[in-house]
Amino acid sequence: MKNSDAPLFDDIAQGPANGRAFWRETSDGVRIRLGFWPASKDTGQAGTVLLFPGRTEYVEKYGLIAAELANLGFATLSIDWRGQGLSDRADQDRLLGHVGHFSEYQLDVAAMMTLAEELDLPRPFILTGHSMGGCIGLRSLHEGLDVKGACFSAPMWGITIASALRPIAWGVSWALHQTPWKLMLTPGTARKTYVDIQPFEDNMLTTDPEMYALMQLQASARPELTLGGPTAGWLYAALRETTDLMKLQTPKTPCVTFLGTQERIVESEPIHELMGRWREGRLDLMQGCEHEVLMEAEPIRAQVYDAIHWLAHTEGSDRES
Repeated sequence: MKNSDAPLFDDIAQGPANGRAFWRETSDGVRIRLGFWPASKDTGQAGTVLLFPGRTEYVEKYGLIAAELANLGFATLSIDWRGQGLSDRADQDRLLGHVGHFSEYQLDVAAMMTLAEELDLPRPFILTGHSMGGCIGLRSLHEGLDVKGACFSAPMWGITIASALRPIAWGVSWALHQTPWKLMLTPGTARKTYVDIQPFEDNMLTTDPEMYALMQLQASARPELTLGGPTAGWLYAALRETTDLMKLQTPKTPCVTFLGTQERIVESEPIHELMGRWREGRLDLMQGCEHEVLMEAEPIRAQVYDAIHWLAHTEGSDRES
């Protein structure tokens, strides 16, 4: 059924007990999967984290994070964006990451918020967005997402492309994005998921070997969840969206953003620039960390949880944007 229970792979998620997954159909007819984990029964109801994953990611990747949040009193609702995880994908070649326009992701967000209301999840809601999820989340804030605060991890507010190649990337992706070649794999990327290709040494995701091993285990156990490189169409859509977002004024929502000093995947300059003018925002630089702060060692993850807790307890209404 279009709106029914979906698979949740508890064996690889390591999430809290009583987790569930749901199918939902978006307003444009795309079937997406959402995952929910409740807070621990031994804690009070601190609120709900709306977890916006990055590109290539899936619900189960954040099971361990949800377990740690549950012990702090937070429920977690996460999502497989269209084109990844178990959600509908744009092409028969499921390893190609594609979307025509980033506005499509806002339809996924709308379905997510509808489910949050149906489940009567505890408030306040705290948006937590990683990488591409940070890009989607920033747009959602501008469109009035009903949250009390936002916590971002290495948000994709700019894409790392060598200066000399940036005009070429714009030109080629623009030329292809309305043709059948829009589904062509972006040059320099692979059809395999990153953790299947890259050993732990010199990986760009995390400095923690245990968390990297968990990501590799998940990818090998459930390859149907994984995703390879982006298409030319996705690249053009991402370049357009990040450029447009940087032209807007910052939201009024209280915000904490985390950025590893070893960041090599998203562009750091737009993060510094945007957080520098975010009146209700704070940028925390994480020394020695790579792209995925929530996949670093436990003491580092704890700093993100502290920020989520602080956002949930700031004064003001649930809707600050």
